[in-house]
Amino acid sequence: MSMTEGSARLRKENARKRRDNAGGMEGKPRAKTRPAPTPADEEASRKPGLRARQVAAKLLAAVVEQQTSLDGLTDPDHGHPHLRQLEPRDQALVKAILVTALRYRGTLSAEIAERLDRPLPGNATALNHLLHVAAAQIRFLDVPDSAAVDLAVAAAEADPRTRRFKGLVNALLRRLTREVGAAPVETDPVADCPAWLYERLVAAYGKPRANAIAAAQRLPAPIDITVKSDAEDWAGRLGGTAISPLTVRLDAETQGSISGLAGYGDGAWWVQDASAALPARLFGDLAGMNAADLCAAPGGKTAQLVVAGASVTACEASKSRVKRLEANLARLGLNAETLTGPFQEVLADRAFEAVLLDAPCSSTGTLRRHPDVGYTKTLEDVRRLAELQAKLLEEAARFVAPGGKLVFSNCSIDPIEGEEVVAAFLAAHGDFAREPVSGDELPELAEAVTPEGDLRTTPDMRAEIGGLDGFYAARLVRRS
Repeated sequence: MSMTEGSARLRKENARKRRDNAGGMEGKPRAKTRPAPTPADEEASRKPGLRARQVAAKLLAAVVEQQTSLDGLTDPDHGHPHLRQLEPRDQALVKAILVTALRYRGTLSAEIAERLDRPLPGNATALNHLLHVAAAQIRFLDVPDSAAVDLAVAAAEADPRTRRFKGLVNALLRRLTREVGAAPVETDPVADCPAWLYERLVAAYGKPRANAIAAAQRLPAPIDITVKSDAEDWAGRLGGTAISPLTVRLDAETQGSISGLAGYGDGAWWVQDASAALPARLFGDLAGMNAADLCAAPGGKTAQLVVAGASVTACEASKSRVKRLEANLARLGLNAETLTGPFQEVLADRAFEAVLLDAPCSSTGTLRRHPDVGYTKTLEDVRRLAELQAKLLEEAARFVAPGGKLVFSNCSIDPIEGEEVVAAFLAAHGDFAREPVSGDELPELAEAVTPEGDLRTTPDMRAEIGGLDGFYAARLVRRS
């Protein structure tokens, strides 16, 4: 280093020290100063319920803008930290606001736009989420209009991004309460179905059926339970309705705290949608057979296989999900071998008489329970997941014994992830054949059997009992 370079470096070092000393922190960078809270900020922080509305807007942004799963955001143990800091009552309110705002997003968008003199600026996303949170309460939830409006204005004032719009928020929401707040909600289900998903429904089912599915997907899903035996008896005990030999649909009045219902602590039943309980039934008599559930957590289908009399090996790649699986089986008093890791690796060269592959999918059949799916998934995701399913099905086939059965299923409503995957598999595998499902096997759902002999439920089916989740299943047999 030259003398000139050394002098220059020394001057810079001395200047840095003088700056640091001036800040009272010799040798350390000065801490960044934060602007002092304004009186409006302090007043807003004292308003009961305000924090819940702010968290709801933040989480709505995470779903719509960042395609973050609502289940992940609201998980009681690992969800968004701001949500977990709220009291249980406010956590429940936030969840209700989010589900409602997503379920009726098209309707709310239209009602907000009708009351704007000009469209919101393109970068006013925080303002848009705030308005949706407030409008969802005014239009669909049992929240006093005055509270919804007042807290929305306070939230706007507390956020530098929306502070200058607080007058607009107040005027728009008050107009909404006057004009439609107490009116019956007449909405267009097509407007509330994400455009990409509606296009796929029309392509797969035709426009009239697509409209019916879109309408059904906006309805809150009932709670179904799978019982070990005697659905009629348990329906009587729990005040529900037996809708299949092993499924009881709980009445809204009896749902409450699931863990407090009769039979829960005794492991007599578990929560499982009626559609999700169908794939395991396609194996028929499993008494004395060995079976594998390849993507097993949380364990509902594993439990069905065990109750049916099979010796079951349950595989799950996630360690945390294996713990959940084992905890559920323990509560039910059921025994199964559990293996942690990808089934392609942990099963080695074993073969089974019955193999169930309930594959990862887009979950578009479950919008009644998970309205965020339409905003966190895209058609590209559907195609990508279908490719994954095809690979998993190819690998699952290796573990089916000659003469054994392979049931492939998922909760997507799109044939790309169902019928097309199975058709391609059968075209490439002459050693497998479809074993058609007959309506006699599922008398309560004969309409769900396709002409090819697969199972396809959609949310508009069984409307008289509250509908079903969308599900697909195909039964394949390995030639001897």
